[in-house]
Amino acid sequence: MGRDLTQAEIRALLEWQAELGADEAIGETPLNRYELPEEAPRVLDKPVARGERPTDSLAPAPAQAEATDPVAVARAAAERAQSLEELRAAMEAFDLCELKRGARQLVFADGNPEARVMIVGEAPGRDEDRIGRPFVGRAGQLLDRMLAAIGLSRNAPDPAHAVYITNVLPWRPPQNRDPTPQEIAMMLPFLKRHIELVDPEVLVLMGNIATQALLGRRGITRLRGQWTEVMGRPALPMFHPAYLLRNPHAKREAWADLLELQAKLNGK
Repeated sequence: MGRDLTQAEIRALLEWQAELGADEAIGETPLNRYELPEEAPRVLDKPVARGERPTDSLAPAPAQAEATDPVAVARAAAERAQSLEELRAAMEAFDLCELKRGARQLVFADGNPEARVMIVGEAPGRDEDRIGRPFVGRAGQLLDRMLAAIGLSRNAPDPAHAVYITNVLPWRPPQNRDPTPQEIAMMLPFLKRHIELVDPEVLVLMGNIATQALLGRRGITRLRGQWTEVMGRPALPMFHPAYLLRNPHAKREAWADLLELQAKLNGK
């Protein structure tokens, strides 16, 4: 059998507990805080009037809020759009992409929506964010010259010689960084609906971001110049004009791709 503690031992134990932070007695019997209760705590169903006996019941557990799926929200909003005007309004109302908070305005599209050719770029830059139209900076000016070389223009009223231009993302990423996979995924339903509403004969995918979004692949150096298919229509990956500004030696390949596009439009 154990012996009784001496006063000195009791005092030493109390001092030890006080050093650990247990400086207040809260009960006479030990409490195992790791033991699960036999049943959930009960709460009163309703306030009890004087003289009545309270009735209790298990309180329902609060429903846990489901996390919002931005892709599902974007898909539903895009599917409801029956025109380009409605699609633009749906994109402007979409608040689940953080890029919107840092951008000046939504950059929707430019050119003739009746055009045979639809060009998909990656995201607005500084000039596009300021003006509100895609491809208006140095890269856009180069794109206009490239298109003019094969008789196309964003300003042409004739659909046979016109182009329609949009981007994967409608808002400028900070510091012109590449869009993240999450940003691409949540805006992809809007892009696909955009393509459905315009219904072009041919798609041109400018750069890695556009090919990643619509083909699920990167590596524009390997993919460029090779006809593929996106949403049931011919698609041609090409170097982004911004890449050509940084790498002028690639303009020869870009010219070959333009001739491929021209031949496709001419039925060759």
